[in-house]
Parts: sequence; structure tokens; C-alpha cells
Amino acid sequence: MGGQDELVFDGNSVVFGPHGEVLAHASSFVEELLICDINLEAGRGHRPIEKIRREAEGAERLELVVGEVLLATTSTKSKPPIKPQIAQPLDGAEEIYAAVVLGTRDYIRKQDFQKVVIGMSGGVDSGLTAAIACDALGPENVIGVRLSSRHTSNESLEDAGAVAEALGMQLMDFSIEPPHRGFEEVLAPVFKDTKPGVAEENLQPRIRATILYALSNKFGYIVLSTGNKSELATGYGTLYGDMAGGYAVLKDITKTTVYELCRYRNSLSMVIPERVLTKAPSAELRPDQKDTDSLPPYAELDPILRGYVEEDRSPEELVAAGHNAETVARVIQLVDRSEYKRRQAPPGVKITPRAFGRDRRMPIVNRYRPNGARPAP
Repeated sequence: MGGQDELVFDGNSVVFGPHGEVLAHASSFVEELLICDINLEAGRGHRPIEKIRREAEGAERLELVVGEVLLATTSTKSKPPIKPQIAQPLDGAEEIYAAVVLGTRDYIRKQDFQKVVIGMSGGVDSGLTAAIACDALGPENVIGVRLSSRHTSNESLEDAGAVAEALGMQLMDFSIEPPHRGFEEVLAPVFKDTKPGVAEENLQPRIRATILYALSNKFGYIVLSTGNKSELATGYGTLYGDMAGGYAVLKDITKTTVYELCRYRNSLSMVIPERVLTKAPSAELRPDQKDTDSLPPYAELDPILRGYVEEDRSPEELVAAGHNAETVARVIQLVDRSEYKRRQAPPGVKITPRAFGRDRRMPIVNRYRPNGARPAP
């Protein structure tokens, strides 16, 4: 039981009887010793030694061992039976949340880090990341940082502050406007007569990452990135910007699952304001920006990603399952052209059958990109 890099071992040890009945079941994601009385005679009668001898090599040794155990058992004094422990395994959002909390805690603690730092945007991803970090490490060990820009709304600042206050974590404030203007001035001679676009937008997350890593270097914090699996799959993130971090808490969690986990966490205690869960997601890198400007709605995107990435379904199979053909083609193109970005992403908790990096690693250089599409910056 515990975390090891991306993996999380869930506990859930179980003892079965000879007829498949559950005799004992340990808890999920809790370190404990499971002790259970078993009836060796019943087990021996269910699989006679003669059958084992026909099936397995070395059956004579097994017969000897079983006989020795039975002899030792019958020669000792009878003891009161142990009351069997049968814990109910976690499932759904509760199971995922417990796994991510444990994976985050062990990754940080086993490397002797004491505190983490998180960029708090006022959005759902940073809010959930902060909640997981506080539950894993204690709010006294989590530092949130608001990094406002000319495009940051008052609502986002308020929502980030509300999450930090509800969790009891520290919150720092920086404006990225001075360095943003400085970069614009430096680049003005070469950017003149060009149309503003992604290059100008990406300056902002890279400035934010620089500030977060300055705090990391100075005080020994580890930076937790806040991107989710939907963004990582489609390349909707900035290299050396919001993708930068020492650990990616939500790396294997799609956007729709992020909302499920937020509502589960709020069922324990209200920490993420309802406005955060209902407002349209936005990177706030330009006026009136919405995620749907660049991506299909997450309710459409995530099932396609699940089919393509985790279930190895072909485009034809996805369309046959009821997905729009143009949307499927667009999503697959985004996934394929973003492989190089994923190679540079930090590790994160694995909670699905196929996580990026550990389970799914595709060639970067290939000739199968439709229409000669090149990777996005």
C-alpha cells in the first residue's frame, strides 16, 4: 500500500475461502495488517493432493508442507477465533480522490520535501489541486500563489482567495504585469507588423512559471502543476509555462472527472465555490477567452479521449459509437501532434488503465499526421 512515482498501490488485501467466499478484506489506501483465521482441513479437502500432483510440478513438497502445517495446527492449543475484518472497498470519486491524495503525499514525503507551491488561477483545476495537496500534506505545508495579469478577472481572484481561505492555506500575490510589459518591449522590434497570437499569450504562463520556480529554488518548495489529462492529451497547455512542475497531481484525470472530484470533496466540507464549478473554463490569456475556443466541449472531448487513448479504439469505431466524425478527426490530430509536449511533462498519479508516459508512449517523429499538421508550441 502506498505511492511509488506514478503508481499507487491501493491496499485492499483479500482472503478467499476454498469456494470463493470472501473471508477477510483490508481497507482501501490504508496501511494496516490483515489477520484472518483459515480452516486448512477445508482447503485440503477442496483440492486433493492427487489433483495438485497431476497439475503442478513439485506436488510432493506441497503435500509435505500442508501436512506439516496441519500437524502444527492440531498440536497447538485452541485459540478464540479472530473476528474477520471485511472492509468495503472504495469506488467512484471517493476511490480516485483517495488514490490521488495518497500518491501525492508519498511522492512528496518520500523525497523529503516539506512544502508545495501551487499557482492559483481561480479555476477548477487549481482549486482541486490545492484541496488534494492540503488533504495530503496539511494546509500549513501548501502555499498558493495568485499571479494576476491584465486579463485576470476579479471573479478569478476572489475564487482563488475563497479556496485558500476555506482550506486554511497560505496565499501570496504577485502581478505579472511588470515583467509582461518588459518582455513585450524586448520583443517589439521583431514582433512589429505581425498579428498578436499564441506567442504573446504564452508569455504569461511562462512568466508565472518563472515566479513559481523562483519560490521553489529559494525556499525548497516543490511546484505542483495543475493541468488535467484532457489538456495534456490535446496539447492545451504551455511548455515551460503551466505545464512546468515537479509533480502533476491531475495528470491522469480528465476534466469531467475533475468536476466529479470537486463535488465529492465539497461533500466532505465546502472548499471549492459553486461559481468555480459553473463558470466556463478559461485560461484568461486574452479577452473573453474560453476553453471551447480551442477545444470541443469537455462532455464531448473526454469520451473520445477515453476511447482513443485508454481503449485503443480506431476513428471508425469511435464514429460508430456515435461521436461526430469531424470532432473525432480533430481530437485524434490534437492527441497525435502533442506527443512531444507530453514527453516533457512531470510525472503524476496514475488512476486509469492507460496513463500518458508510463502506459502510452508514441513516436514523436512520424509521417501519419493528416494535412501535414505540425506540433503546436
